[in-house]
Amino acid sequence: MCRHSPTCPDVDNADCCTAHTVSDHSEQGWCRLCNGIILFDDGRYLHPDGHVEAVPRRSA
Repeated sequence: MCRHSPTCPDVDNADCCTAHTVSDHSEQGWCRLCNGIILFDDGRYLHPDGHVEAVPRRSA
């Protein structure tokens, strides 16, 4: 699905929410990433299979 170089992380990777934004609807509080994830401004994301999770925290 991803045409970026290097490719974006797959939906099953821990860093899945770092994929490129392909559709920005920040005025509505969400954006779609190129791996199919819907990222919400409240710190959660919708996985393509329909479940919702908290955005993983990045380690420093």
